[in-house]
Amino acid sequence: MKKALFLIAAASAFALASPTLLAHTDEALDTQKAPNGGQLRMAGAYHYELVVAKDSKEAKDNPVVVYVTDHAGTKVPTAGAKGTVTILSGKAKVTVSLIPDGDNRLKGSGAYASAPDMKAIVSVTLPNKSPEQARFTPLDKPMLSTQDGHAGHSH
Repeated sequence: MKKALFLIAAASAFALASPTLLAHTDEALDTQKAPNGGQLRMAGAYHYELVVAKDSKEAKDNPVVVYVTDHAGTKVPTAGAKGTVTILSGKAKVTVSLIPDGDNRLKGSGAYASAPDMKAIVSVTLPNKSPEQARFTPLDKPMLSTQDGHAGHSH
């Protein structure tokens, strides 16, 4: 029993001390510059980067691109993969089908407007893998740093 408690305590201490384990939170990913100008999120063993139109005032046919990498940023091939992006903006909801489009990309298009309150749910199924999902706020502008060190907190 004591050995089990020690192992649990040691594992907890390691998790708290390990920055790589904490680096995959939404807040930590929001501080990283995404390679393609989108927003990064963790989805199981992968990182998804969602890129949406940033300046479409009205709902019209706009592109949606999802890039898939592993936790080290290495491209994960998307050949044979499928996916969807459900975009929620105000009272509007649109689901975009994604198809492979290059090395580690999935692409589709749908009628949506670029609104600050936009939310998106990305679901990707890679060949012979279970589906993985991630939630995005692609146009939300997180505070990356402040002088007092309380990034992202409202006062």
